[in-house]
Amino acid sequence: MLPSHRAALEDILRCHTVAAGGSLYRCGECGEERFAYHRCGNRACGQCGHTQAQAWLDRQQEQLLAGVPYFLVTFTVPEVLRAVFRQRQRLLYGLLLRESAATLQDIAAKPKHFGGSLAMLGVLHTWTRQLVYHPHVHYVVPGVALVPDGTLAFGPSAEFFLPVQVLSTRLRTRLKEALRAEDPQLLATIPARVWRSAWVVHSQPAGSGEKALEYLSRYVFKTAISSARLLWQDDHRVAFSYRDAATREERTCLLAAEEFLRRFLQHVLPKGFRRVRTYGWLSPAAKIRRSHVHALLGTHSSPASENRGTTRSSPARKHRPVQTLCPHCSKPMFRIGELGRAPPRPPCVSLR
Repeated sequence: MLPSHRAALEDILRCHTVAAGGSLYRCGECGEERFAYHRCGNRACGQCGHTQAQAWLDRQQEQLLAGVPYFLVTFTVPEVLRAVFRQRQRLLYGLLLRESAATLQDIAAKPKHFGGSLAMLGVLHTWTRQLVYHPHVHYVVPGVALVPDGTLAFGPSAEFFLPVQVLSTRLRTRLKEALRAEDPQLLATIPARVWRSAWVVHSQPAGSGEKALEYLSRYVFKTAISSARLLWQDDHRVAFSYRDAATREERTCLLAAEEFLRRFLQHVLPKGFRRVRTYGWLSPAAKIRRSHVHALLGTHSSPASENRGTTRSSPARKHRPVQTLCPHCSKPMFRIGELGRAPPRPPCVSLR
């Protein structure tokens, strides 16, 4: 088991329990006291991240361009490549994000399309509703490009962005060349048919972009499954709910405990890996270009929302207790004491 996988399990087991410690709050108005356990803050934990996700969503929605159509573009890794991606996650996830963003820029730069540069917010996902390993990247992209002469170019309609067949071919070529440069030995192990098959790219209108951001925000600070989807478990099995993609009906998936853990741990990212990235004139290094776009559109770019695309949190915030209001009078409650964390669990915990 990888150290990051073991750390995730240890954190999740301690989250919101006496092992994580807690804080005692008292209402300044009526004197009511309330105890709250600390969260673990691990991004694989299904109980954590709601407050951070909402704050992230608010920041991203501040940057949406009024009156501009948005699109949700998804690049999916072919099935034949998934085993390779699982073995070399840090390298290949990074290449997938970088090369898919460059693919969008390459095609958008062609005069017959936009003839300029795009702004992109990319989020890496690695799962299906049943926790099957399925790496793919979602991009929320406004349908407007910044042309080199300083003007803006818009797409032909709010329903069409870029040709997906062209995007598919371009990504396949770029990823192959990137692998040749980064790790030629790894490239040699990949079957040649991968580079001849069609890769799946999907593009759909996303209206004002708000719904697409809301969808992505659910997984920015969490991994594959939320606690709300867990229905029951015993010593040998786990049951969770999922929505069937074809019928849209709610169904139940029943797995052996070991299989559930195997599926879940596939989606724990390498330590320090950034799941969310911005490109083009949405990147932190493009403040001037972004301000120029807002000026041309007659919209306002909030200074408070600049450079907030990252999902990293400082170690000091990891175990910060959640602030609360008094359940009786709804006035703020103040922390008056803290229970220290219990000693860590033994490092070797058998999962068999």
